[in-house]
Amino acid sequence: MEALQLIGPFKQLLTMEALPLKGALSDSQLWIIEDGGLLISDGKVMATGNYASLKKEHPSAKCHELTGAHVCLPGFIDAHTHICFGGSRANDYALRNSGKTYLEIARAGGGIWDTVTQTRKADKETLTKKTVKLANRHLKTGVTTLEVKSGYGLSLNEEIKMLQAIQEANNEVPSDLIPTCLAAHMFPKDYAGTKTEYLQELAQKLLPKLKAENLTNRIDAFIEESAFSPDEIAPYFEAAKQLGFDITVHADQFSTGGSKVAVDFDAISADHLEASTDIEIELLAKSNTIATALPGASLGLGCNFTPARKLLDTGATLAIASDHNPGSAPMGDLLTQAAILGAFEKLSNAEVLAGITVRAAAALGLKDRGKLAKGYLADFSLFHTDNYQEILYNQGNLKPCMVWKNGNLVYNKHKA
Repeated sequence: MEALQLIGPFKQLLTMEALPLKGALSDSQLWIIEDGGLLISDGKVMATGNYASLKKEHPSAKCHELTGAHVCLPGFIDAHTHICFGGSRANDYALRNSGKTYLEIARAGGGIWDTVTQTRKADKETLTKKTVKLANRHLKTGVTTLEVKSGYGLSLNEEIKMLQAIQEANNEVPSDLIPTCLAAHMFPKDYAGTKTEYLQELAQKLLPKLKAENLTNRIDAFIEESAFSPDEIAPYFEAAKQLGFDITVHADQFSTGGSKVAVDFDAISADHLEASTDIEIELLAKSNTIATALPGASLGLGCNFTPARKLLDTGATLAIASDHNPGSAPMGDLLTQAAILGAFEKLSNAEVLAGITVRAAAALGLKDRGKLAKGYLADFSLFHTDNYQEILYNQGNLKPCMVWKNGNLVYNKHKA
């Protein structure tokens, strides 16, 4: 067993403990430890509490004593990204701002297919390097765990190439990359058969290989006019469930239908939801499926935000993710986007912070992170401030000065 480490004192330590998984939250529900400390060993939290008291109780602990004011938060969790890709879609962004719609650009050869073409041209090593670069960029903003999707290969070999690149990138970065197969991102334009035949091929040939090579335990699909209908995707999800995969869904981005599929298949999350109406909101609130808002896509496309306030007030669980991708969400700054969503949707600090920590962990099925409590991973970030409210108030302009992953200091602004 590693020697005990004691880190602190923090002006405020927010543990994110004792928060209900579902529904609205008030800031009064946050557990804030003044002059707090973290006792850690073997990459996990052993205890939280008053720094001076912990130091007295554990005299043999190696102390990492801080000077100045710091607020400590659990490491952020970005539960929806597409940071493994080739090329750029700067032209798409210019076209959208000139008045073209997302679907018009896609029909003209831009959109997802443009990135597919560029990703297929990139070799695995190139994709690995890009994923590493972007994951490390997220790490500097406090993101210690992030989901990474495939979906720009859209053939058996190319999807496997992407997932292998994500796997290799995971071995090269301090953060944890959670892979998801999104081979049902759209119907590939060069596929000779029908949509049904494409999905059958994925189910029969790709899914068993993903299991055999342990490349992912998560299957995603885009349910939309430009991708797949609920009826088309159902047999594919059935096959995935039979093989033991977790399901997640790109749902209700431009039209409804996806969230019902997510609930019907007991998906772990339904992501996007910008088009969700009261019917879909009620459906999600009564289910175990977590609603994941993607404000980066709303900012990138200039469209409505996910109805986060209504989802919470109706009793749903709300996670917040960046959707970092080359097309609709190129910013890739989770903290900035979450703060902006909070301003537009009138979310409490507790709701926003839970959405990128403990509730985001639930959206990935992870039960060992998202809060700072005994037995949880020692993933946390420090911010140079004496008031946690300053973090969201600055709308992403106040970044972490230090980031710790598994009890190791992996980013120090003062030495970067």
